[in-house]
Amino acid sequence: MTETTTGAFDSAAPWTLNPMVSLRNEEFGALAYHHGNRRLVFLKSRTLVDLVTRLDQYDSAHDALIDVVPEAQRSRYLGALVSLAGSEIVRGR
Repeated sequence: MTETTTGAFDSAAPWTLNPMVSLRNEEFGALAYHHGNRRLVFLKSRTLVDLVTRLDQYDSAHDALIDVVPEAQRSRYLGALVSLAGSEIVRGR
């Protein structure tokens, strides 16, 4: 997997779960609610929840993807992070 910059999302940069976001665990994954922009986002897998909540433990989103997500699924989860950054669920640190 190579480093990717997509719009405002740079996988080589450090990211974190936005402190304005609350997560509610669900059987399918989690609901993410942004208290600032009032967006509700479904995180549709436990792996995605794990990735999002652990982003701040890594030097980059790329490193988090390598450690948390199976190789065959990384491009799909990278796309999810791009979307979550656009929804302000995750933000750069």
